[in-house]
Amino acid sequence: MCGIVGYIGKQDAQSILLNGLGKLEYRGYDSAGVAIETGSELRIEKSVGRLAVLTDRLSMSPILGTVGIGHTRWATHGRPSDANAHPHTACDQEFAVVHNGIIENYLQLRERLLAQGHRFTSETDTEVVAHLLEEYWTGDLLSTVLRVLKDIRGAYSLAILTRKDPAKIIAVRKHSPLVVGFGEGEQFLASDIPALLDYTREMHILEEGQIAVLTASGIDFFDLDGHPMTVEPFLVTWDAQAAEKGGYAHYMQKEIYEQPKAVRDTLSGRVTEDGTRVVLSELGWTEDLIKQIDRIHIVACGTSYHAGLVGKAAIEKLARIPVDVEVASEYRYRDPIVSRNTLIVVISQSGETADTLAALRNAKALGNRVLAITNVVGSSVAREADDVIITWAGPEISVASTKAYTTQLVALYLFAIYLGQTLQTIAQDAVTTYVRELQALPQKLDEVLQSAPQIEEIARAFAVWDDAFFLGRGIDYYVALEGALKYKEISYIHAEAYPAGELKHGTLALIVDHVPVIALVTQDELYEKSLSNIKEVKARDAYVLGIAWAGDEEIAKSVDRVLYVPRTLPFFAPIMLIAPLQLLAYYASVARGNDVDKPRNLAKSVTVE
Repeated sequence: MCGIVGYIGKQDAQSILLNGLGKLEYRGYDSAGVAIETGSELRIEKSVGRLAVLTDRLSMSPILGTVGIGHTRWATHGRPSDANAHPHTACDQEFAVVHNGIIENYLQLRERLLAQGHRFTSETDTEVVAHLLEEYWTGDLLSTVLRVLKDIRGAYSLAILTRKDPAKIIAVRKHSPLVVGFGEGEQFLASDIPALLDYTREMHILEEGQIAVLTASGIDFFDLDGHPMTVEPFLVTWDAQAAEKGGYAHYMQKEIYEQPKAVRDTLSGRVTEDGTRVVLSELGWTEDLIKQIDRIHIVACGTSYHAGLVGKAAIEKLARIPVDVEVASEYRYRDPIVSRNTLIVVISQSGETADTLAALRNAKALGNRVLAITNVVGSSVAREADDVIITWAGPEISVASTKAYTTQLVALYLFAIYLGQTLQTIAQDAVTTYVRELQALPQKLDEVLQSAPQIEEIARAFAVWDDAFFLGRGIDYYVALEGALKYKEISYIHAEAYPAGELKHGTLALIVDHVPVIALVTQDELYEKSLSNIKEVKARDAYVLGIAWAGDEEIAKSVDRVLYVPRTLPFFAPIMLIAPLQLLAYYASVARGNDVDKPRNLAKSVTVE
């Protein structure tokens, strides 16, 4: 979710780049930088921290030039620092690269380039691109870029500038968005539309696998084999605020729709190319270390706690290690029983959650190994844990967590498979099945999101009620907890989640005529029992919305309405189920006229007890 801006023309590039980067601050970042061709050098200025720090530096020593690229970085590879900020250069300082996304094979490329005599100055994956450009230089920037692209793997967008061919900027899109803007005698580039609205309304969003070559006189387009392509620009009619949200009405809606990409990014570089193994190179754990783990405590708050419950089911099923899941605010005070071989896993979207951070510090004081799962590289949790798995969701603007939760699930699934394959508690053919099904989830999530119009209709009907109940059995119950939390925190409708088998132990007293009940039914071994529980609430005249696998015709006989999700392994059902529940909460909140992105009394990051 980093920000890219580029300009080539006759105006002062520095002011345009800084203005554009300012329009992308909403995306979140930890450092910023620019590279501008001055006519005598390729000058780079970058700094950790807010854009204001960079602006102050440049106000004291401006860079004069009419061609440049800029970047705001959300750290993935390497902590936030001046050295890790973009743009990145190679040994001769004649190439500059900014990059969003992940170069999956950067470690192998880095080792090869080091052996060839290249000198690296950062911890990032991006820097390998600059060195490859230097290594492969043909005398023409486009042909050099095409050669580099054959070497790199991953999901990325790139903007490239060189002193050797200063009348061009080259932009490349692979899974990560880029937009070009057309002007008279000047052209523009950005990772999102808001950065360009002050200068042009005529734009083109790069297609997947498309290259744009920007010169002052125009923009040419090519595919990854270098064949020319023709595009039709479109006219942007949104206002600036709507453009920040990509045309969506709210950030939450936008972030729900970003989940397929967030899942893809979190998987990127963590499974083998043939889809047969999980690779968590950031851990580097030995088999002996893993075999010593006798128990795992997962500690988290709110949505992250709900992700931890799914993680417990995954780890126990695949690795056969007992797992306890604890609310951080309780765990830190209850004197938990741990051995020296108990692994503590803390989960925090922001990496600054006070209770989770306190639990981490307590665990460290007792001598336990701590693994953090977080979305923020430079956060306190990431810095203080022994090991970190970063969820590459990008920043969330809306207070209600959506894509951060989904990527936490993906990280936990990867971790569970990693443990299981190492301990050989799951057969290799099962590992392959799990990994390949994980890789198929982004496409299936796209299909789920197509049911939004149906969900909006249902949510409007449910929004007139002051209560709702969410039911599930097995792993579905853990998703029901998160669905109920989303529903109440943004719609302000009282919502509760129950294991469906607990209905007869008191909950049925709350079921009255037409009260909404959302029943999750994806666990095949519990299917008949789930239908029996649905009949119990239908007998009390509840209105039941069932969410089930596509092709399940039987459930329609027992509920009032069905939403179908693409079938995956029941093990991965939470990733399929959560998007409909998020949309249900979102549309109910809209129907009630609430402030969706800033629900009352809540904060995005809870940094106090």
